[in-house]
Amino acid sequence: MIHMETSPRDRIVRAAAALLADGGRDAVTTRAVSRAAGVQAPTIYRQFGDMRGLLDAAASYGFATYLHAKAAREPAADPVDDLRQGWDMQVEFGVANPACFTLMYGDPRPGAAPTAARVAADILGQLVSRVAEAGRLRVGVDRAATMVHAAACGVTLTLIRTPPPDRDARLSPATREAVLGAVCTDSALARAREPDRAVRHAVALRTALPTLTTDLTPAEQALLTEWLDRIATTPPR
Repeated sequence: MIHMETSPRDRIVRAAAALLADGGRDAVTTRAVSRAAGVQAPTIYRQFGDMRGLLDAAASYGFATYLHAKAAREPAADPVDDLRQGWDMQVEFGVANPACFTLMYGDPRPGAAPTAARVAADILGQLVSRVAEAGRLRVGVDRAATMVHAAACGVTLTLIRTPPPDRDARLSPATREAVLGAVCTDSALARAREPDRAVRHAVALRTALPTLTTDLTPAEQALLTEWLDRIATTPPR
């Protein structure tokens, strides 16, 4: 039960946020929120208009709580590193709060966005603007922010959909560096040496292997496939 000394609106939002975190979107029902917040159902609709309004408020509360916990983080000296940390924070939040993140980004409505999504967009815009101010942006601020946002959201939703044991730990950092390399100068990707040609050739051969006509036995082809896969997934040094 939510503490009664808070306002009805606060109690309703906190109750809905807790239900959302614990049981997902389907757990946020009028009856469950009314019981947890100690209010009558009409109070919910007077405060929020409909359940979508309440869900948006609950998602925004969850995101604000996360940001508050991260408020002590000092900005990085390098604005590109700061943008990198912003990406990591978004992915971390989404994976830890899948129901909240999905409400923010997985069910879009043209021309409308939850408060949390607008706040996140403002934060991203500020991070990208810092990179631009340092003279290290390859494209315009809006385009860069849109590219980073789209890629980070796609990665996060992909990780949310994937069972934890099957998640690729390199998906987010690899995608992040690819996008930063496209929008920023002097990013980690831009500073890196040319990728090992052996790896690139291994990837190409592994991709073409099923279509090649060879005298390899099935066992030999399976062994070659295993070797190529191991070369192709070798982390860069």
